[in-house]
Amino acid sequence: MLVKNEKIPRKQRREKMKNNIKRERRQHPRIDKELPINIVANGYDFVTTTQNVSCLGAYCHIDKYIPPFTKIKIRLDMPIMNKGLKEHCNVECTGVIVRTEDEDNGGFNIAIFFNKIKDQPRQTISRYVSQFLP
Repeated sequence: MLVKNEKIPRKQRREKMKNNIKRERRQHPRIDKELPINIVANGYDFVTTTQNVSCLGAYCHIDKYIPPFTKIKIRLDMPIMNKGLKEHCNVECTGVIVRTEDEDNGGFNIAIFFNKIKDQPRQTISRYVSQFLP
């Protein structure tokens, strides 16, 4: 507990500020869920699953290297509960790969930013994500 006028060492203040910034950095929630995703890039068609997703982007694993800043087409298939029934919604948009990482077990993890997505598909992803939030 802090006592009034008690000084916190500079290093501890910086760490606390860093932690707060990290927590507040994302405005849109991201959830760790596997969703079928189809990615078309440079003439290749990849079918994989997401590792996490938000209404702004996704993270997934592919077998072939795709460099950052490559424009891609995306199709997500997500089950959304609607009045107690599961309904499958497809979202199509374009995106750009913002990060490509070598995976130790082979292949590559890619971070995708949805750069051209209309409001309705973005809202569909938000509805999906919100099903899993407290």
